[in-house]
Amino acid sequence: VLVSGTDGVGTKSKIAFLMDKHDTVGIDCVAMCVNDVLCQGAKPLFFLDYIATGKVKAEKVSEIVKGVAEGCYQSGSALVGGETAEMPDFYQDGEYDMAGFSVGVVDKNKMITGANIEKGNQVIGIASSGIHSNGYSLVRKVFFEKMRMKVGDYVEELDMTLGEALLTPTKIYAKACHAVLDKHSINGIIHITGGGFFENIPRIIPKGLGVKIKVGTWEAPPIFSYIQKCGNIDQTDMFSTYNMGVGMMMIVPESEAEAVVASLRAAGETAEVIGEIVEGEGVALC
Repeated sequence: VLVSGTDGVGTKSKIAFLMDKHDTVGIDCVAMCVNDVLCQGAKPLFFLDYIATGKVKAEKVSEIVKGVAEGCYQSGSALVGGETAEMPDFYQDGEYDMAGFSVGVVDKNKMITGANIEKGNQVIGIASSGIHSNGYSLVRKVFFEKMRMKVGDYVEELDMTLGEALLTPTKIYAKACHAVLDKHSINGIIHITGGGFFENIPRIIPKGLGVKIKVGTWEAPPIFSYIQKCGNIDQTDMFSTYNMGVGMMMIVPESEAEAVVASLRAAGETAEVIGEIVEGEGVALC
């Protein structure tokens, strides 16, 4: 069965404009597409990109595509083509937009749909690299409008400039998925994107079941506490917007949880059991 996914980078590209750094957003574009394909148990095969700008500047486009190629390398995908569209007067000078399209393959009997999820299954969280590619409208409002900060401002809590933290590429989870799919029973995989925990998790959970997440069982990158502090944002809103340090979740039988965590860690991932499937509905933080 062929599985496909398409997505873009969203307003994270505005951070790239401000920093004049364009070699990482391509990784984000690949990651947003490939991670969704991986959630269905598929192996990524190939990727295509689309870049639109007011005026093509070869050096900048080359940097963008360099990032796309790196993302494809990380995901094991072939970059088979793409399109660069020049649209004068449509984009402001120096700005662009981009999107991508990923195709993967999986045996029909091995597709992960969430249908096998049961009460008592354990939720394993796999660490994110940071904000990834969602919630940047709020990020810009907090830091650039409210705090009047600049991308070049060094932030001690982050041990880097604000721009460096915000432009950290989205993690690609191909290696993590390949490490467990053929060895363990995986009942569900969830890519935590826009809508955070409260929108993404319930999509795969069967009716009549909910999820209890044990907050504090994982260590989140400091960018999240910094956003929360600067924006005076409550916990529910943070978990409704961001991945909060967990970019992907796997739902597994309780008997498999310890072994799955061990396999993920052996593959170089930071993984913890962070919750369980319970009777009820929705997502509860405890």
